[in-house]
Amino acid sequence: MTQHTESAALVVDERAADALPAATPGRLDLRRLRKVYGTDHHAVPAVRDIDLEINPGEFLTLLGPSGCGKTTTLRMIAGFETPTAGELLLDGDVITGMAPNHRPMAMVFQSYALFPHLTVFDNVAYGLRLKKLPGTRVREEVETVLTSMNLAAFADRAPHQLSGGQQQRVALARALVMRPKVLLFDEPLSNLDAKLRVQMRGEIRRLQRRLGITTIFVTHDQDEAMTMSDRIVVMNVGVIEQVDTPGEIYRHPASVFVADFIGRANFLDAEVSDVGPDTARITVLGREWTVPRHPDATADSAPALLVRPESVRLRPAREDSVGGSTGRTISSMFYGQSVEYDIETEAGNIVASVADPHEDQTFEPGDLVDVSFEAARTWLLPVPGAGAP
Repeated sequence: MTQHTESAALVVDERAADALPAATPGRLDLRRLRKVYGTDHHAVPAVRDIDLEINPGEFLTLLGPSGCGKTTTLRMIAGFETPTAGELLLDGDVITGMAPNHRPMAMVFQSYALFPHLTVFDNVAYGLRLKKLPGTRVREEVETVLTSMNLAAFADRAPHQLSGGQQQRVALARALVMRPKVLLFDEPLSNLDAKLRVQMRGEIRRLQRRLGITTIFVTHDQDEAMTMSDRIVVMNVGVIEQVDTPGEIYRHPASVFVADFIGRANFLDAEVSDVGPDTARITVLGREWTVPRHPDATADSAPALLVRPESVRLRPAREDSVGGSTGRTISSMFYGQSVEYDIETEAGNIVASVADPHEDQTFEPGDLVDVSFEAARTWLLPVPGAGAP
């Protein structure tokens, strides 16, 4: 019953949300932005000369492993870190040296950063009072935001009297009431349990779309990035590996790192026999295939074929089949909506995910299977450091 109440309370009041205070969404430009920690003799580059354009009203996610520079980039945008070099522009104006409280931005922190001694109402009103707005206007705007976020009933409560999801919405309400041109999120869902995290993803995305606020979201969770973003910026060791839509990054990653970091991947050694403008003729698993290719994937790059587990196709093989496309099932895991297999082949182990199979169409460990894949859904990638010098 408690879980049901929590879930129901998450829903934003759609009619009240139309009355939320709004601001003109900002355009943000990062130009050769760099951040180095330490001294000249012990310098540690955290962000390496990145260029990025963020469109008005866009939901952009900075995604990458720990230490990739995503949070440092967000903190430079917010003004909490001073860039070593480069510029930040908001709507064409340089804001690189502007103090955080003078930037028309608001941030939702991982820890929520609510004042424990203030009520929900006073937490949300805090920024407006710093701007010395009249008391009547503060009350009107706070009440509008609390109503739209279904928090009006909790206005007099302290943060410790709220659930995790409610505290998250208070932090979001406190940011929205400031009418920011840019809304920043620093891994805001990492403290919530899995089910609540999924629910909050939807709430944040729906609200952002309704209000049209330019939003920058930092996470290391690929599911969050894929389900919430207009575009994703994949970062690694302080540089941008790729900027694109979730679908394009998943289907056509710019590098082996991106392919491996986003979703699950099989990489198969490919022998290239012919290269066209957008495709290549290759031999994999003893068969020839015509597959789409990365522009840099040539015979000299010793390329690897990216095959997602859901693109792998399995069927029973004859007992006398050996080598080539024939493999043996090592393990199978039943997830209800799918079965995942680990298949041993002469090209190495391959992971296959079969959606909603009939019970009589599943395989057991030790079964021989013929392995194939949908060629159009694969992607030939160059391998860094491989190939001809």
